[in-house]
Amino acid sequence: MSLTIIIIIITCGISFWAWNDSRVFDILIFNPSKTINKKQWYRLFSGALLHADFIHLLINMLVLFSFGEVVENIFESYIKFGKVMYLVLYVFSIAAANIKTLYQHKNNHWYNAVGASGAVSAVVFSFVLFAPLEKILFFGILPVPAFIYGFIYLAYSQYMAQKGNDNIGHDAHFYGAIFGFVFTGLLYPVLFLNFIKQIFRF
Repeated sequence: MSLTIIIIIITCGISFWAWNDSRVFDILIFNPSKTINKKQWYRLFSGALLHADFIHLLINMLVLFSFGEVVENIFESYIKFGKVMYLVLYVFSIAAANIKTLYQHKNNHWYNAVGASGAVSAVVFSFVLFAPLEKILFFGILPVPAFIYGFIYLAYSQYMAQKGNDNIGHDAHFYGAIFGFVFTGLLYPVLFLNFIKQIFRF
C-alpha cells in the first residue's frame, strides 16, 4: 500500500472521529495562540488531520490521491530514500504552510484552522516541478500546462490572502505550494534547470 493511501486513510479516519467527538477536534485543531503560548507545537501539524466538513475533506483527499501516488512513484525512482523523503515533504509542508499564520495570529485566542490543503498544495507543486508541461484541469474542466496552472494558483492564493474575507487559509495554500516546489528541487537540483528549459521550449 502506498504512503499516499495510508495518509488518506489516517486523515479520513481522524476527521470522521473528530466530527463525532468534539474533544478530539479541540485537542488537534491548529490554534496559533495555544501552539506558541502553551507550547503545544504538535498543533502545527495535527490540524492537517482535521477538516471542516465532508466536502472539504473530499476535495483535499481527491487532489492528494490524483497527484500523490504519481509524485510518490517519481520520488522512489529519482530520489534517494524516495518514500521517506516523500513523507518528509508531506509532513514538513504542513508546518511550512502554517508558519505565517502561526505568528500572525499568535495572540488571537479565537483563531483556528483545519485542513490538509497546505500539504496537498506541496504535493501538487512537486508534480509541477517534475512535469511543468503536463496538463492539469483548471477548475476541473479546462486543461492547462502545469506551470501555467501553478502561476495562476499562486497569484490567486496571494490575492485572496490579502483580501482575507472568505475564511479560507489561502496563505497556507501559497506557502505549502512554494515549499513543495523548493523542497523537491533541493532534493534533485537538476529539476530546476529542466523546469526552466521546458517552459522556454513551450
